[in-house]
Amino acid sequence: MKLKYSLIVLLLSTVITNAQTSLASIFSDNMVLQRNTKIPVWGYDKPNTTVTVKFHHQVKKVKASKDGKWTIYLNNENAGGPYTLSVKGSHSIEIKNVLVGEVWICSGQSNMEWSVGQSDNSKEEILKANFPTIRHIKIPKQINSVPNTDFKDAFWQICSPETVADFTGVGYYFAKELTQKLNIPIGLINATWGGTNIETWISREGFENSNEFKEMIAQMPKVNIDSLLESKMIVAKKDIETLQKSKFTTDNVPFYKDLNFDDSQWLTLNQPQPWEEQILGNFDGVVWLRKHFTLNEKPKSVALEIPAIDDNDETFVNGIRVGKTNGWDAKRSYLIPTEILNIGDNVIAVRVTDTGAGGGMHGQSKSLKIVTDKEEIPLSGLWKFQVESILNNVNQNEFPSLCYNAMIHPLIPFAFKGVIWYQGESNEQRAYQYKKAFPLLIEDWRSKFKSDFPFYFVQLASFVTKGNSNEGCAWAELREAQTQTLKLKNTGMAVSTDLVVNPFDIHPTNKQDVGKRLAAISLHNTYNQKSVCFSGPTFKSFRNSDGKTILTFENLGSGLMTKDKYGYIKGFEVAGEDKVFHYAKAEIVYDNVVITSNKVANPIAVRFGWMGDASECNLFNNEGFPAVPFRTDDWKLSTESEKYKIN
Repeated sequence: MKLKYSLIVLLLSTVITNAQTSLASIFSDNMVLQRNTKIPVWGYDKPNTTVTVKFHHQVKKVKASKDGKWTIYLNNENAGGPYTLSVKGSHSIEIKNVLVGEVWICSGQSNMEWSVGQSDNSKEEILKANFPTIRHIKIPKQINSVPNTDFKDAFWQICSPETVADFTGVGYYFAKELTQKLNIPIGLINATWGGTNIETWISREGFENSNEFKEMIAQMPKVNIDSLLESKMIVAKKDIETLQKSKFTTDNVPFYKDLNFDDSQWLTLNQPQPWEEQILGNFDGVVWLRKHFTLNEKPKSVALEIPAIDDNDETFVNGIRVGKTNGWDAKRSYLIPTEILNIGDNVIAVRVTDTGAGGGMHGQSKSLKIVTDKEEIPLSGLWKFQVESILNNVNQNEFPSLCYNAMIHPLIPFAFKGVIWYQGESNEQRAYQYKKAFPLLIEDWRSKFKSDFPFYFVQLASFVTKGNSNEGCAWAELREAQTQTLKLKNTGMAVSTDLVVNPFDIHPTNKQDVGKRLAAISLHNTYNQKSVCFSGPTFKSFRNSDGKTILTFENLGSGLMTKDKYGYIKGFEVAGEDKVFHYAKAEIVYDNVVITSNKVANPIAVRFGWMGDASECNLFNNEGFPAVPFRTDDWKLSTESEKYKIN
């Protein structure tokens, strides 16, 4: 054991001795440094080597420590450039074309990751993207169970028609608005990953300091990613065997596609619906889905329509492959040769490969069907399923802190102005706990970077989900958790319920207005442009009078308005003592909203926009900002019992 330890020390000593001058990977040509604050610059060199850093008119020196780490803090700089950042130790490094301006971290899941090239009017926007003082760096998608010191294969890019297509859409339109209003360079650090939950972005120490999460994080072993993978596979295999009540085996997999295969012992999943919301739970790997259908006569043409499959599929009918598609959000339409079909019983077998996050079929139930020249056969409902294999890796959501460790921690102590954040879709089922998790993330990052930087975020957009005020609606409950996070200082929220064309698409493509609304918050709050309107109406109070309910609002701008030409306000509900909500009529009267309901004589609770798809809610201020969804009651919510757990 002593010999093994000595060899490790010797190897580490050799690595340090042979080290050359290096900079953290966040430093590259074309970057932006934060103005008006101390500027940390750090890297590695041979122990005790004197490192000299030159920038603009500054020269600073420091000695590398025994482990080779060195850090220098440059003095405040005004916006400007381009400059060269020079580092000289055992070797010399030059970082060229460096600007000084405002740097913002853009983080969250897919709606922040969504690129300019995927957004509305992309061709026109790309052609007009001549903003050389906007710069962008994409942090590589990586995970780790312990904090990384750096990342690889990332570099800053200058905004141009040749590069902007891959920039974060929300981030770019945010930066475009700021650079046009402030006339200073803007840097965007894009640390995003589609489908990620919030827990993967919070540090272990953050959880340990939280009464809500400290018991959870105590179960997380302090081991490397390989050890996590080994323990995950043991637990996952045991869980599947318990679920399927049989030993895990692949012996019969070649026959799963066949019509006459006996699937009577298989369990069922509702499709289309992510299996994470059902009995299979948080599973990644390969799953077979089977569904029988009946034909009364031979058709001339047949197609299988599937709204989407997360992530990839190989699809068979009566044992014959009819199609294969990669892409979690791609619509499937497979033509079925009529000669393989039977009058009577037929079977569809779909081999689904889920590489992480959601799994299985998803989309509108009515879009899952067989279409013939004679009829449509609905296929939504229960499908038989069987697990073929478990994904042999750890995904970004399986354990807490994985994305924080590999994508945020390596940025410390880089100086930046603030954070814009778009995330929450993956936390829908734990919406109530998001009231603790979201503020925890903000406070955790502020603690790590030792700064109370601005943190501005996007409230969930409109999306067709199950539930309403009477059944419970997790999507609405998560919006409320986001609104309550505004209690933290130096935060702001952009409402986006109105910016949706297709509420069945979880990725609204209008990223322009989302970016502009975030920019309005920062212009008003961070850059002190107090004349800029940055919020829609927010609920203040309500009272009953003469059979009417009168609501008052703050953040009126220059007054309330609706885009409905008849003046009808949609989205309001009221409930009486029985706690049953009914739609209410609403109209604008001066600076108030007056609502009535012939089903509730004396309302004790009012809700607005309390639904997944709130795109029809049409209360705005004259500046075009939508009213913030709200409720006046404190009744029990549907997600209160749902907690984050380590699987």
